[in-house]
Amino acid sequence: MARRVGVFGGAFDPPHVAHGALARAAVDQLALDELRILPTGQAWHKSRPLTAPEHRLAMTRLAFAGVPHAVVDDRELRRSGPTYTVDTLRELQAEQPAAELFLLMGEDQAGALTRWHDWETVVALAVICVATRAAAPGEARPALPPQARTRAIVMPPMAASATGIRSLVRSGAPIADLVAPPVARYIAHHHLYRPA
Repeated sequence: MARRVGVFGGAFDPPHVAHGALARAAVDQLALDELRILPTGQAWHKSRPLTAPEHRLAMTRLAFAGVPHAVVDDRELRRSGPTYTVDTLRELQAEQPAAELFLLMGEDQAGALTRWHDWETVVALAVICVATRAAAPGEARPALPPQARTRAIVMPPMAASATGIRSLVRSGAPIADLVAPPVARYIAHHHLYRPA
């Protein structure tokens, strides 16, 4: 059996409980031998500046510390220029040529997949694994390119979003239910997401 390696990238600004739940569900449902967690470097698709890389890396390590088989990988933070998933997949394939790669994403990213840099190579290199929740009657799922190998990762609905968490911190509201306790402590200790 080929080694099964999950790939889960994101800004993780901050990493929250839904990220952790997706990681655990992926390891379990896809029988992953390893899950690479990759904080994004220079995100080509984000209009806002991201929090400093050292803070996002530290929070990511705290958030995923208890996830079986998870390895936080800082290669995208060390890479100069825009961060493209295709480059990371190529590097991982070169490092583990016998492995099967599973790229994790949410439905919003899946819907935008054909706008990714060199998306055709992305779908050739990795199985596209989309976190899905039970659809409401008549609700459309994002259309994935027909050549993509796909898997669904079944998730309960979770309301956590990084944008919402940053907004709550700015307003002084609690975030204890939305991030892991060590991440909440880190945000408070470093005064992240506070008004300037």
